[in-house]
Amino acid sequence: SAASSSASSASSRGGRLLRASSNPPPAAAASSTPSSAANAASRRSVFLGAAMLRPLLRLAGVGVAAAAGSGINLAARAAGSVAGAGEIAKVLVDPKYPAEFPFGASEMQRYDETSDFLFYSQPRFVTHIDDAAIGALTKYYAKVFPASGSPDTAMLDICSSWVSHYPKDYKATRISGLGMNEDELKKNPILNDYVVRDLNDDATLPYPDNTFDVVTNAVSVDYLTRPLEMMKEVNRVLKPGGLAVMSFSNRCFPTKAVSIWTATGDLDHIWIVGAYYHYAQGFEAPAAEDISPAPGRSDPMYVVYARKQAA
Repeated sequence: SAASSSASSASSRGGRLLRASSNPPPAAAASSTPSSAANAASRRSVFLGAAMLRPLLRLAGVGVAAAAGSGINLAARAAGSVAGAGEIAKVLVDPKYPAEFPFGASEMQRYDETSDFLFYSQPRFVTHIDDAAIGALTKYYAKVFPASGSPDTAMLDICSSWVSHYPKDYKATRISGLGMNEDELKKNPILNDYVVRDLNDDATLPYPDNTFDVVTNAVSVDYLTRPLEMMKEVNRVLKPGGLAVMSFSNRCFPTKAVSIWTATGDLDHIWIVGAYYHYAQGFEAPAAEDISPAPGRSDPMYVVYARKQAA
């Protein structure tokens, strides 16, 4: 959800983890272990089949042009092959974003519009992605974070939970967390402080300007209904030159994910998250990386990242 970087297991929160781009069924009927065919289908993009899928993207025609211009292998994608790391990176090389933010209220609707606080009221100390994907994210963090123990370093994990997937024994002057379940946040051993907040209700971040060197969000961006407001806040609280990292897989609770996410595939998700940075303004051009540890054998893992423009 907008608050938990480590969402609960299939049965623990009344929903089931499904691959993104599957239609959200009633929670009780959903399956948490889609077939290989479903997995392949989930990776197909609106870049290929806007007319067939009729997703909620207003950018369908733009997506086709962007894919063609970036060298993405449309024929291979149409055949259902798995997207390669190069394809992921190419999405944001020349994304051809339209002049205005292309997502409105309908794209941010969810199958279940009940209170997120109700959905996340019970603590669940489980993880959203498999161990290999977690390891890949931790390794990525180790590569891009300031060196452990660096002076005057501040980190913020938004949509946090009982674990942030930061490198083991990572040290910073301050590591803050913002999430929705206090019991989970209390158990997060890396946090120095935390705030309980539903970013879908209040998208502001309760921190001063230019506070943090790094802001992370792990496997929760798909649940945000006010992503543009949230990304503007991320930019505000970052120090000039600070890094924002949004990571995600293709698993989600489809009843709580926004409709634009469940209607589209992996390449689109890169484009969508890149758009959040682009239209928030104040960031350098976002980029994407496929850090999936074992494509086809573990959960995929993607990051979209950008630095705040220097003052």
